[in-house]
Amino acid sequence: MIEEMSAIVLEQADRLFQQHVNKNLLTEADGGKWPAPLWKALEDAGLPLALVPEAAGGVGLAPGTVGSLIRRAAFYSVPLPLAETIVANRLWADAGGDPLDGTATLAPVNPQDCLVATPSDGGVVLRGTAHNVPWGMQASTTLLYARDGSGRGVLCRTLPAKVLPKKTRRNIAYEPRDEMCFDGVELAANNVRLAPDYLGTDGLLAFGAAIRAQQMIGGMERCMDYALAYANERVQFGRAIGKFQAVQHMLAVAAGHFAAASAAADALFEFERLGDDTLSVAIAKSRCGEAAGLVAAVCHQVHGAMGFTQEHPLHFATRRLWAWRDECGSESYWQARIGSMICAAGGESFWPLLTDGGMPPRPNLTARE
Repeated sequence: MIEEMSAIVLEQADRLFQQHVNKNLLTEADGGKWPAPLWKALEDAGLPLALVPEAAGGVGLAPGTVGSLIRRAAFYSVPLPLAETIVANRLWADAGGDPLDGTATLAPVNPQDCLVATPSDGGVVLRGTAHNVPWGMQASTTLLYARDGSGRGVLCRTLPAKVLPKKTRRNIAYEPRDEMCFDGVELAANNVRLAPDYLGTDGLLAFGAAIRAQQMIGGMERCMDYALAYANERVQFGRAIGKFQAVQHMLAVAAGHFAAASAAADALFEFERLGDDTLSVAIAKSRCGEAAGLVAAVCHQVHGAMGFTQEHPLHFATRRLWAWRDECGSESYWQARIGSMICAAGGESFWPLLTDGGMPPRPNLTARE
């Protein structure tokens, strides 16, 4: 029954994306137009609440289904914070909050950013700046992770109107990535919750990285579809260029990287919220980022000059891949984190990590001696 429900939801979402997302909509979104009819259709389908348990007022889909949903949205280059809203709703529900209204985003998702919450009249006063917040000034709600004076993590929700100085910008895919200053922003008690334990020291960073990993899989799949179709259609020297061994080799290399990245991203389906395990997120984000750069390059090579034109839709996918691989921690950042976690656990833990998926605590060698 669960598998049937998941298949129905994904099929419905696919039809919805096909109906609403086209070149004109994407071009208008690049110019700054908000696709309100598309968001209403997503809300009517219940997709923003996909990961929230039914008992909390959500749809209660399995993590694997939600991950596939995020990939399909990225496959069609949906210019909306659907993935961020799905995850934010689940995190806020876990903290005891009601479903969020409208679109939502996560902050901070930049490794260098840190917000501080000072208790005040039952609520908190925020301090700090968040950079590269996805759809920061366009989302209805911003879900924040901050730490209070004792080091406890708190989740807060706020509206763009409460934010003080701001700087709007866009990434290479023309998706809004805003700088939001929260110095002096006061939040009432109903907008503040103790953060669930699973957030740990990374706050929302790992969840942002998990989203980007799933999105890159969807974007790479789109690029591969375009490249394979073009290779079979474009005729040169009397035959389709897909018949040439050099082109076949390039596509095979790209497919291999795509398969490896997909396997790494699939591992996140083992966790309820997709971003619960930092090590799995680190592996997925770094591997997907590495593959995204290569797949985008190969697909542009196959298309030749045609792939760099505004007329061909390939750029909607590749520009997103180039942007997503650097957001929420680049490959080098997460690769360094992987090394740090493995070294902290000790070399004797590396084999159990590979075979059992667990990292036992490092033994106390001094006590043993």
